[in-house]
Amino acid sequence: MKTTGPSRLRRAMAYARPYRAFIAVILFLTFLVAAAGALEPLVMKFIFDRLGGDATLESVAIGVAMLAGLGLFRELAGAISNWLSWRTRIGVQYALLDATVEKLHRLPHDVHRREGVGAIMTRLDRGIQGFIGAVSEISFNVLPALAYLALAVVIMLRLDWRLTLLVLAFAPLPAIVAALAAPKQTRREKILMDSWARIYARFNEILSGIVTVRSFAMEDAEKRRFLTEVDEANRVVIRGIGFDSSVGALQNLLVTVARISAVALGGYLVVQGEATIGTLVAFLGYVGGLFGPVQGLTGIYRTLHNARVSLDTIFSILDTQEHIGDAPDAVDARSLRGAVVFDDVHFGYEVSGAKILRGIDLHVSPGEMIAIVGPSGSGKSTMMALLQRFYDPVHGAIRLDGIDLRALKQKSIRRQIGVVLQEALLFNETVRDNIAYGRPNADMASIEAAARAANAHDFIMALEKGYDTVVGERGSRLSGGERQRIAIARAILKDPPILILDEATSALDVELEAQVQEAIEKLIRGRTTFVIAHRLSTVVNADRIVVLKDGRIIETGRHEELVEARGYYASLIERQALAYAGPERRKREGDRRKSDRAGDRRRDRDEILW
Repeated sequence: MKTTGPSRLRRAMAYARPYRAFIAVILFLTFLVAAAGALEPLVMKFIFDRLGGDATLESVAIGVAMLAGLGLFRELAGAISNWLSWRTRIGVQYALLDATVEKLHRLPHDVHRREGVGAIMTRLDRGIQGFIGAVSEISFNVLPALAYLALAVVIMLRLDWRLTLLVLAFAPLPAIVAALAAPKQTRREKILMDSWARIYARFNEILSGIVTVRSFAMEDAEKRRFLTEVDEANRVVIRGIGFDSSVGALQNLLVTVARISAVALGGYLVVQGEATIGTLVAFLGYVGGLFGPVQGLTGIYRTLHNARVSLDTIFSILDTQEHIGDAPDAVDARSLRGAVVFDDVHFGYEVSGAKILRGIDLHVSPGEMIAIVGPSGSGKSTMMALLQRFYDPVHGAIRLDGIDLRALKQKSIRRQIGVVLQEALLFNETVRDNIAYGRPNADMASIEAAARAANAHDFIMALEKGYDTVVGERGSRLSGGERQRIAIARAILKDPPILILDEATSALDVELEAQVQEAIEKLIRGRTTFVIAHRLSTVVNADRIVVLKDGRIIETGRHEELVEARGYYASLIERQALAYAGPERRKREGDRRKSDRAGDRRRDRDEILW
């Protein structure tokens, strides 16, 4: 449900609630500073009126001392207010980051894929900065300006109503100019927000795939594309600065006309004996002080619109619908044995779209190794995503140790499952930190034991700083086999009862695969293991092989049983064997298939004739 502007503002201001006391002190101090500013022209009137009559050094000294006191108070109160303002601003910004980053971790995977990491982070940063800046502007600049204006107008009316009416006649004009300019400025802010999000989403994507960029010699093309888009965005900024400068110049011109008009009328009144020089000096002070806050207030419309754009950005993240959540009565999954049941599971990513899985029934005993094979798009990885409860089935249920996943807390489920993917993701931290990622408090002896079990200890010790070596972004300083063994060590240290190996060796050569496979054999002992793989060497030793096609289980059994059955699995094995065979054998097999097809056609013809 789409929330209204005031509703969004109330929600956003809730993040400032812990700082209510600070905000109250800040507002009190800024109002005192505004009052001190309003008193200064009166002190100037006191001094100049005394100079025009029976002036004494004592009266001048009193006036100077009053000015010094007001100035000292303003600076001291302003410094305290500024310190409290920044402390409050940083606190509110931290609270917003806490809420939005937590939400980002829970967003559906398709949101991250659709938006892109760079775009999401750019929108988040600019949205929060824009909102905090707008709130600070309103709270700590606009409200004190309003207080100063109210005090100044009251004092000016008491001094001379004619001069006051003249000055006030000019006061709305800068605000009118700002209001006319604000829609164009707001559209520009929205365009820039979208442009920078798109630019840095692409830039993040390019840096993440820099190897591909270099392998196609596209560095210069990508650089030109990036700089062209940045130049286009900068042109929008430059045009905006030109427009804003014109608006500011027109506002300043109106202020100058108001000041000249005040001098002219005030001078006339002084000459006519209807006002004192002190009154004219005081009015000139108020004109200078009055239009500063007025010009600040003219930006309130733009500030509010910028705040609205920023709030839209923030709440577009906070209000994104999560696919699943924990049930109110969900409990933690504790000490699972590893029994897994898929009971008539149907699933599709879109409610009304095609189903990825259709009626999956699978019972897995604790400690059993299940290999899942099938063509791309058959639903292998989707099954494992459902097991980790990244999504819920649209029909049927998945149970762990007899308990429906929907009755368990998601985090507690995932703590019981270890995952090793085709491309191990390592963080730009030390080897020690990467192995201990699932158990940050693990001691060094446990980390080393896990590395030894994963056949990783020897190569780790050969690194420059051993376990304290930083592996680089995404593990770029290590080879593919080294990254996989560290990922396996991470899973061993986590010690989960359920393990998912998703193409864990498919990207490795034969020699590296043998090393990683040996580590995997140690990892799977005593655990319920699901292996998604295409290579024969990975699945032949499975307790059961599940063959998926078009979202259905079409065959199950051991390797030998499925080969003897001469079904779809046997055809996959045959095609894989041919892929590794020499050209002569592939030619003989091709000739045999042609002969078989010719025989089939002859039989079909004979049947038709019969």
